[in-house]
Amino acid sequence: MPNDIEARFHQEMLSVYTKAKDECHYNATRFLQMVSDQGGLQAAKSLLHAEGYSEGLTALWELGRLDITMEALVIQQPWCELFTDEELATARTRLQELGYTHA
Repeated sequence: MPNDIEARFHQEMLSVYTKAKDECHYNATRFLQMVSDQGGLQAAKSLLHAEGYSEGLTALWELGRLDITMEALVIQQPWCELFTDEELATARTRLQELGYTHA
């Protein structure tokens, strides 16, 4: 049974999908499938351990919406407590490389 913060993070990961779809008309079906199959926390960790930028990160960068990416989510309180320093550094580095200034 996931603890409360993990369950809330899962909901936030689902909202990343919803915001991308509603606000940017970007349908991140593979992201949604990953979150549904693995749970939000494991999906985020998998994406952070993958090489390079995900399709979704690239698409949201092109749309000027890095603020609603998984990477932007995981570095925020309280979610950052679920991740290792290395995972957080990966998220910050990707965002900074793409010009996101709020990281």
